[in-house]
Amino acid sequence: MSLINTKIKPFSNQAFKNGNFVQVTDKDVEGKWSVFFFYPADFTFVCPTELGDVADYYDEFQKLGVDIYSVSTNTHFTHKAWHSSSESIAKIKYAMIGNPTGTLTRNFDNLREDEGLADRGTSIINPQGIIQAIEVTAEGIGRDARDLLRKVKAAQYVASHPGEVCPAKWQEGGATLAPSLDLVGKI
Repeated sequence: MSLINTKIKPFSNQAFKNGNFVQVTDKDVEGKWSVFFFYPADFTFVCPTELGDVADYYDEFQKLGVDIYSVSTNTHFTHKAWHSSSESIAKIKYAMIGNPTGTLTRNFDNLREDEGLADRGTSIINPQGIIQAIEVTAEGIGRDARDLLRKVKAAQYVASHPGEVCPAKWQEGGATLAPSLDLVGKI
């Protein structure tokens, strides 16, 4: 069963953010747009390229009122060590949530139970805590922060413009569609 249009489950996890250990809960997500960016493990290969890419676009996400939460089944201590030892990871200003029990990752139906690792999954959450988009890729396929930013903008546009939808390759300012019987078979 898809988690699209379902409310996120309650959680409380330790995270590393801006040089400090902080507690992050489902209450922190309420009232704002959020992205949960799951990845398999710290000190790996594709993961730092993705997390660094998201860090490069973090200010743009913030301008849109979007909080980013990266999540792996490593601890918050491991996140701090990685942040201290990697140039790519040192750029990160967003919360790096530790999830050694796998509970949060499991809540998003993103845990490889046999390995205890998260899949490479992304979820966009609206201010009501409802999942609007999910993307999961195989281990060797990295994600693109620019496309994630585009998807967030599309989700925000649709939320603020009832009756309109964003077509494929939609970019901010681009044409949208107003679904109706008149459009059936004409697109």
